[in-house]
Amino acid sequence: MAIAKCRFSGQPLHQTFIDLGMSPLANAYLKAEQLNNAEKFYPLHAYISEDTLLVQLEQFETPDHIFSDYAYFSSYSVSWLNHAKAYTNMMVEKFGFNHHTQVIEIASNDGYLLQYFLEKGIPVLGIEPAANIAKVAEGRGIPCINKFFGVETAKELVIQGKVADLLIGNNVLAHVPDLNDFIGGIKLILKPNGILTMEFPHILQLIQENQFDTIYHEHFSYFSLLTIEKIFAAHKLQVFDVEELSTHGGSLRIYAKHDHTENPSISERVSHLKAKEIAAGLHRIETYITFAEKVKQTKHKLLNFLLTAKAEGKSIAGYGAPAKGNTLLNYCGIGKDFIDYTVDRSPYKQGLFLPGTHIPIFEPDKIRETKPDYLLILPWNIKEEIMEQMAFIGEWGGQFVVPIPEVQIYPSPFPGRLLIAS
Repeated sequence: MAIAKCRFSGQPLHQTFIDLGMSPLANAYLKAEQLNNAEKFYPLHAYISEDTLLVQLEQFETPDHIFSDYAYFSSYSVSWLNHAKAYTNMMVEKFGFNHHTQVIEIASNDGYLLQYFLEKGIPVLGIEPAANIAKVAEGRGIPCINKFFGVETAKELVIQGKVADLLIGNNVLAHVPDLNDFIGGIKLILKPNGILTMEFPHILQLIQENQFDTIYHEHFSYFSLLTIEKIFAAHKLQVFDVEELSTHGGSLRIYAKHDHTENPSISERVSHLKAKEIAAGLHRIETYITFAEKVKQTKHKLLNFLLTAKAEGKSIAGYGAPAKGNTLLNYCGIGKDFIDYTVDRSPYKQGLFLPGTHIPIFEPDKIRETKPDYLLILPWNIKEEIMEQMAFIGEWGGQFVVPIPEVQIYPSPFPGRLLIAS
């Protein structure tokens, strides 16, 4: 059996971060006619590289297989759209981007972000590998290139004169199997004085808040600032600022530039966050290898709650059909014997079934029809938004269940935490 290797350094991977067993691709939703067919399951085993401390999964499927026809559309979360609009306003105010500058977004999805730059008359270009999603962005007037990004795509764009004053990559870095090719492309397409911003889930939050369900096959890598700074430096890119964000359960937004440029100057926030990561032990492998036991405890608590609720004759439905929910359900062995169904606002998921568990996905109106006792919130990172939308479950005494970092029960309307199940 071949030994997995670090996707940045190439060194062999021996040390386990977390082994979540066998799981299907988290976004491989099923049609009714596929339910009796065999599904592919893959090891969901995350390793920690001993030389770079980069947490990563082995690659079992090609990016083309995973991402060419994708089920995630960014515009169905109001809070994410608000986040994108606030970012646009901030970047224009801070750096003065205008109709003379070029904004390029890698993995631009359905135009959720570039639409706000376009509204300001700023030239935009999206690079999106999923043809079905790129088509939606183009319908909004956003020019898109339907390709995977790397050195070759960057070279083609440079020849066409498409280089970035502002280059954006939100929640794409984790999806990249070949980090060196991807960052090499960034180096090529970024103008000499260009600004790069990237957002990605922070492994510090993943560990401290027990967010194991954010580990799935589409996420090849998981980053700290300490690690990403090393990776960028190897490609002569320098991180000059960083922000801690609440999105996706706790993310980082890094700002980077070519390392030969003097401005912008390095923010104190970079050294402060690195010091915070070191204080939390992210510079030591021992911090990573103790994570697995904490995950097992969360699994046991969630199953105990569900078993008790079903023994009491309670009905349970899910809210959302996110990738993270599929990791949670498959790892914990939670299927239709516990969860009657789930609902999702995205019409692209309605009428389908969750991979592995085969739980059906309906429109949110299904909640009013069936009046479940508990609503399990699978996209817990936007739980406040969901509780506000679904506050009406309080009409029949329904309650919300949030599984991460541990089982929490909230009444509706939502005044605060009512109970932590043990």
